[in-house]
Amino acid sequence: MGGSASGKRWVISRTGAAGLWLAGQALLQRGSPFTSAPLLFCLQGYEGLVEGGENIKRANWLSVSNIIQLGGTIIGSARCKAFTTREGRLLAACNLVQHGITNLCVIGGDGSLTGANIFRTEWGGLLEELVKDGKITEEVAKKYCHLNIVGLVGSIDNDFCGTDMTIGTDSALHRIMEVIDAITTTAQSHQRTFVLEVMGRHCGYLALVSALASGADWLFIPEAPPEDGWEDFMCARLGETRSRGSRLNIIIIAEGAIDRNGKPISSSYVKDLVVQRLGFDTRVTVLGHVQRGGTPSAFDRVLSSKMGMEAVMALLEATPDTPACVVSLSGNQSVRLPLMECVQVTKEVQKAMDEKRFEEAIQLRGSAPGTRALPAAAVCADWCCLSPFRQTHFSLAILNVGAPAAGMNAAVRSAVRIGISQGHTVYVVNDGFEGLSKGQVHLSCLTAAGGRHRHLLLSLHRTLPKTSMEKIVENVRKFNIHGLLVVGGFEGGVQLVEARGQYEELCIVMCVIPATISNNVPGTDFSLGCDTAVNAAMESCDRIKQSASGTKRRVFIVETMGGYCGYLSTVTGIAVGADAAYVYEDPFTIHDLKANVEHLTEKMKTDIQRGLVLRNEKCHEHYTTEFLYNLYSSEGRGIFDCRINVLGHLQQGGAPTPFDRNYGTKLGVKAMLWMSEKLQEAYRKGRVFANSADSACVIGLRKKTVAFSPVTELKKVTDFEHRLPQEQWWLNLRLMLKMLANYQISLTEYISGKMEHVTRRTLSIEKGF
Repeated sequence: MGGSASGKRWVISRTGAAGLWLAGQALLQRGSPFTSAPLLFCLQGYEGLVEGGENIKRANWLSVSNIIQLGGTIIGSARCKAFTTREGRLLAACNLVQHGITNLCVIGGDGSLTGANIFRTEWGGLLEELVKDGKITEEVAKKYCHLNIVGLVGSIDNDFCGTDMTIGTDSALHRIMEVIDAITTTAQSHQRTFVLEVMGRHCGYLALVSALASGADWLFIPEAPPEDGWEDFMCARLGETRSRGSRLNIIIIAEGAIDRNGKPISSSYVKDLVVQRLGFDTRVTVLGHVQRGGTPSAFDRVLSSKMGMEAVMALLEATPDTPACVVSLSGNQSVRLPLMECVQVTKEVQKAMDEKRFEEAIQLRGSAPGTRALPAAAVCADWCCLSPFRQTHFSLAILNVGAPAAGMNAAVRSAVRIGISQGHTVYVVNDGFEGLSKGQVHLSCLTAAGGRHRHLLLSLHRTLPKTSMEKIVENVRKFNIHGLLVVGGFEGGVQLVEARGQYEELCIVMCVIPATISNNVPGTDFSLGCDTAVNAAMESCDRIKQSASGTKRRVFIVETMGGYCGYLSTVTGIAVGADAAYVYEDPFTIHDLKANVEHLTEKMKTDIQRGLVLRNEKCHEHYTTEFLYNLYSSEGRGIFDCRINVLGHLQQGGAPTPFDRNYGTKLGVKAMLWMSEKLQEAYRKGRVFANSADSACVIGLRKKTVAFSPVTELKKVTDFEHRLPQEQWWLNLRLMLKMLANYQISLTEYISGKMEHVTRRTLSIEKGF
């Protein structure tokens, strides 16, 4: 069977819920070409470890081919009572030793990972017992004296402390939002109230994010039980909403929701309450296990692949003194955390909830105290019907600029509601800067729920302010605008700041929420709308691959949007298992194209007789999509044929993903609160005068926190000719893209995740997700 330099083997065990095979795929594809160690599947999780035999089987490259678009887990998962006993773990140890396995990757929840750590801790004693019983020799026990374990968290609840997101959460949110969007049309048509019960026995993440993303009227989660008398408050709120003409109400409840006394709040109780007190036509929908199924989202595909690759690196680098670790997500980076630190904090959350220390439980979940109450309440509830805390002298305007990007509505909606709740006068501007120059400024009366709409509530225009600066200044003066929130690209903000020296009226507070499918705005790792665009491109490529299932030896060349930025092509390529992705930032020559053709030629000799190549629309001046088609067709003649697909503007359409809805909501809230603070600082002698660099910023997600970056600073690190930041974090993903396509590459440039620790201080940092 062969062995690595260390004579060790690898096994991947899938346990727990939210089956996602992707991490296992990345493990195999990272491990197979770079180590001679055999890789094995352990079928049915710990049950397979205990039973052994055919449950532990050899895996190869083809074992995980053409599965990237499948939900569930190809290696199975099962709860195993036997593994909770020492006798069961003794059998598992015997089976592992017989197969020469000394590296174990466990994909599961906190229970599964706790079991893995116990197994590792007992390993030496288990081998001694096996020697004593005569099942293995002392030589074998000495050879396999140490077991390395790395965990990956697979849980749709996102209930594991230490990671920003767990594998499966984003896909579950996709299923929930699909149901909510479908139900909303029914509720509006029939003037109904819907009570939706989502999963989350001990964690309310799914309920909270889906409530923010859908504009729900009321929310119940286990970590934040409602105050006594909530029945009266809720019914009053629902009644007020209907009295103003709304035709629907959405109430979202986590299955583990409780009141302050620990008594469960059921969906049927909430429904009966609404019917009895308000007489509304009310329905209950329990989503159940539909949340676990379906096609994985792009975010989950990339997340799982990154974690799988990092898990293999952790196992390769492990020593007998290395503690068992879990691979987690911190912003856009994979990190390693001591397994039991994460498990311990996760258990402390439940203990705090059991003892009714709910505020502490929320902090342990990873929310910064004092930053969540107002935004969550103001966005979920309809603040337009409430009086502001105080009336201010400030007027703010909100406008969209550039090309359409999903999530813009969510950002505008949350910004408007927070602005009103802060006591500001909030204007909305149609047609972007052109509309501002023409005086298309109106008092806000937005009623959109959740920003789920495909069309933009505020129309936009690509015109930049420099073409009509004097008219823009005139209307800023006319409407007495003290703050400007721009949702779109940041170049317009740069022009306004540069004009401050000429026009005093532009010495106001400005904030830019980056919104573009290309993800090419500096100052943020993710632009609003890029996640929706990646998912749209991914779904199209999935269909293209499906169409090839009945056709042998075919290569598809797919062109994506993005301008000069290759983010869409690269991330989509990872999500669909592309053979190559050509981008401007990673220069390529005819020799690279020749190597790619030869690679596909060899691939056609295997059982995988189809190929997928992505090309960013401006990746090369001369190597156009048609050129690539002609090249591949000519060189592949007699071996494979080619087809072209230009995805075009479908990448800008469709319903926003949960990520973009949640992200847009959060950016809108943060931007408006930041602007309120800056307005107070700049208010002197009855007027606002803001001309410092930090009074005009781009808000964005940088690593794991939301940050504000002055546009004047970002201008210095921007390539305006190609509309690109000078540094782009996602370029590091291209190494993984090539590795997953089975290219023999060097990993000397790969930067392994650092070992970090989980503390209350690190958990208190509010995460961008």
